[in-house]
Amino acid sequence: MRKNKKISLLFLFSILLMTLFGCGQSSLAKVDILTRIEETPKIFWGVKNDTRLFGLTNIETRKVEGFDIDIALAITEEILGPEGEAVFVEVTSKTRIPLIKNGNIDAIIATMTISEERLKQVDFSDVYFDAGQSLLVKKGSPIKGVEDLDETTTVLAVKGSTSAITIRKFAPEAKILELENYAEAFTALQSGQGDAMTTDSAILLGMAEENPNYQLAGEIFTDEPYGIAINKGQEPFLAAVNEALTTIKENGTYQAIYDKWFPNVNE
Repeated sequence: MRKNKKISLLFLFSILLMTLFGCGQSSLAKVDILTRIEETPKIFWGVKNDTRLFGLTNIETRKVEGFDIDIALAITEEILGPEGEAVFVEVTSKTRIPLIKNGNIDAIIATMTISEERLKQVDFSDVYFDAGQSLLVKKGSPIKGVEDLDETTTVLAVKGSTSAITIRKFAPEAKILELENYAEAFTALQSGQGDAMTTDSAILLGMAEENPNYQLAGEIFTDEPYGIAINKGQEPFLAAVNEALTTIKENGTYQAIYDKWFPNVNE
């Protein structure tokens, strides 16, 4: 009897903890971001740290660098002024939506494609980068484009990404192997676990630039623009981000950042 009583008490205590934790996460997500950052000038950005040109950790400085990072810094300064701080939190394609839904981050700027499915969960800013899906292969590969992918080929993609879904439509017969992040996918390509890797062309260009034995195969076969994701119910903050994005495009800041990271690409 006493043993059963102890079990019941432990069960009730566990339920209480889960309830309190759930309420904490829920209330955190419901805090008005624009009001909070006006009082505490910090914006928490979800960013990639494994994606060359967009968000990659510099092994010497231990800081994440890239196009997405510089755009986030420019938007932060535009909204909060020079005293504002951009805090960067690592996300993956798999973790970014849960983190923003729980209120752990304020916005996601992490090579995230605007899609109808994602719009059911989050809101998006105006487009900040025009991207499209492509293929990366080893030089000398017989794969010259998406039309060459058949039942004998294996394509590598990142779990939870739009690319992993889209490639199945363009190459329904090909085998698709999904990895946790871009670094793992590229390592798998190098080791021969796949014949091609697919994601946004800008990301693949960065990989090809760093690894000259690899190249893009064929043309871009989708139109997948990037947007900044913000939790639903945060309309004032979304409006502030869009206003800041418009301003940095008009005053030349955006173009300067673009030219810094993509000097050989014409818009």
